[in-house]
Amino acid sequence: MAGKETFRKIIAWQKKFKPEKRTIINGIQTNGTLIDKEWASFLSAENFAIGLSMDGPGNLHNMNRKTKDNKPTLHQALRGFEILRENGILCEILCVVHADNVRYPLVVYNFIRQLGVKYITFLPLIEKQPGTVSGVSRASVPSSDFGSFLSIIFDEWIEKDIGCIKIQIFEEAIRPAFNQAHTLCIFKEKCGGVPVVERNGDFYSCDHFVDKDHKIGNINDGNIADFIDSEKQIAFGEAKLKSLPRYCRECTVRSMCNGECPKNRFISAPDGEAGLNYLCSGYKTFFNHCRPFVAAIGSVWNG
Repeated sequence: MAGKETFRKIIAWQKKFKPEKRTIINGIQTNGTLIDKEWASFLSAENFAIGLSMDGPGNLHNMNRKTKDNKPTLHQALRGFEILRENGILCEILCVVHADNVRYPLVVYNFIRQLGVKYITFLPLIEKQPGTVSGVSRASVPSSDFGSFLSIIFDEWIEKDIGCIKIQIFEEAIRPAFNQAHTLCIFKEKCGGVPVVERNGDFYSCDHFVDKDHKIGNINDGNIADFIDSEKQIAFGEAKLKSLPRYCRECTVRSMCNGECPKNRFISAPDGEAGLNYLCSGYKTFFNHCRPFVAAIGSVWNG
């Protein structure tokens, strides 16, 4: 939306001011509808990583992704995907899992798989809506359904695609088998390592917490390294662990989940303690489902 010239200026500034022996990696997320040959040529030449949103075939995608005049966009997204591929860009598909497509896990997965992609991320839609029974909007993915969705696709992936397609949450679930720490912030014990800088230079603890309580400073008045190492930023990251409900601390899959993202901790545990993650039941279903496989890999890997 900022336009091609803006992106060209950004790249020029990066090249001008980049310190020696440093590498800058650029990436964008797009719905693909405005991608044309000129965009694709530029993104390819500058080695951009691309995440392209696609939520399944037909209306599973179109119901929540329409033009301003209420027309479907899947055909435009697919056209953008093909243009990017023709220019040598292997997109990661970002699939938002909502209340409707969650009921068709293999339909969604097979649609994305047939595109020939190598990377897939499933993003659960959670829209808080106070006053409702569930606390979320109708479009939000039900937690238990999300767990089933992931479990069904996991079995299909294990049988046909492991080693060929990387699915972010599956890769994270398997990391403990190799004694590896989580790389995705939502599953780490502590967070705070993925801050955000707004266009005016304001530095916030996380892009999910862009508010006055989580503003660390402005890069015009300090430097990013000091902000990341500041007491306030460190306290933000440690709060994720310290605020974990007892229900989570005693959970058999805690090491695989660690209470997920604090932004989703707005329901109560069975014992009434506040701060349980809305997706808890779904994650518990999925991580317990894949635990035997993870354990089997771990026993082989660790001899």
